[in-house]
Amino acid sequence: MTGHDVDPLGFSSRAIHAGQDPDPTTGAVVVPIWQTSTYKQDGIGGLRGGYEYSRSANPTRTALEVQIAALEAGSRGFAFASGLAGQDTVLRSLLAPGDHVVIPADAYGGTFRQFDKVARPWGLDYDIARVTSVDAVRAALRPRTRLVWVESPTNPLLGVADIAAVAEVAHEAGALLVVDNTFASPYLQQPVSLGADIVTHSSTKYAGGHSDVVGGLVVVGHGDDHRELGERIAFHQNAVGAVAGPFDSWLVQRGLKTLAVRMERHCDNAERVVEFLLGHPAVAQVLYPGLPDHPGHDVAVRQMRRFGGMVSFRVRGGEDVAVKVCAETQLWTLGESLGGVESLIEHPARMTHASVAGTALEVPADLIRLSVGIEDVDDLIADLAQALDRLG
Repeated sequence: MTGHDVDPLGFSSRAIHAGQDPDPTTGAVVVPIWQTSTYKQDGIGGLRGGYEYSRSANPTRTALEVQIAALEAGSRGFAFASGLAGQDTVLRSLLAPGDHVVIPADAYGGTFRQFDKVARPWGLDYDIARVTSVDAVRAALRPRTRLVWVESPTNPLLGVADIAAVAEVAHEAGALLVVDNTFASPYLQQPVSLGADIVTHSSTKYAGGHSDVVGGLVVVGHGDDHRELGERIAFHQNAVGAVAGPFDSWLVQRGLKTLAVRMERHCDNAERVVEFLLGHPAVAQVLYPGLPDHPGHDVAVRQMRRFGGMVSFRVRGGEDVAVKVCAETQLWTLGESLGGVESLIEHPARMTHASVAGTALEVPADLIRLSVGIEDVDDLIADLAQALDRLG
């Protein structure tokens, strides 16, 4: 099965069956972990199923790549050792020194570091734009712009980009649109269906869902142009070699099978947490696309199934209070990353976004980011309440 073949099926049906055909020998309904580096050939060049060496392809990784292509409504998927490895492969596959990229003014710190400290010395040029504004994206375009890079929702300020509108602007300028869909997950949003050319994920987050694997995913769209993009990415995936291992691929496959039910619970809990935060006197501002007064709410309603499990808020009293609140929670674990079943709390300015301090992407020092897990929401709210009541 390919992603395109199973499009008529519902999301959870695709998640459970795409790339997951029962083993033809034993009938096992779960894809095996093919923990092998090489494969016996039936004579020189006589490959069984096209497999010769696991950097180039591995059956467990292939199953994941078919699965994510189906969930993102794309034509071809790729699995990497990390989200940043997938992003780096996209950049090196599609760009050359002298090319120009538009990146978000509110981007994950690791993404900015990759562009600023790795790609720019390589010869890549970039400009920063508020991807929540189509006009700002248009103004940042240059004759040499080859990619527009978007997160939606953004990390950590939860801005919402109008993916269809940004895709139109990018394509008019002869550029491709790449959407980092990590925060939304393919359950809540499919950027390819909105006009994006390439979708990326840190599968460490919602795709894996259990904080037990590090990985990255890339999906390309449909059409002759996208077929050629897929071939270029496939070549670089093999040539550079930062691929997902068999066990990591298996863990992400397993996580994706329950993505729909997990995301519903993440969203349910996040909405309750937002309601609590809005009523607490220590909270100065709540950032969540589900709020009617959020600047991107109307766009989120159009392009997302629900509004996600990520919540950011600003506290009264400044950075010291924000840091203390992060330290005082008990059920909320102080830690980086997101998208696992357990709830996490962090201080972006000192943690995930420390690398953008002093730049145009610097985040507010009084900001706290929550990854709302799937615990009992009353317990999560009680824990936030005791921390805010004590220190807010």
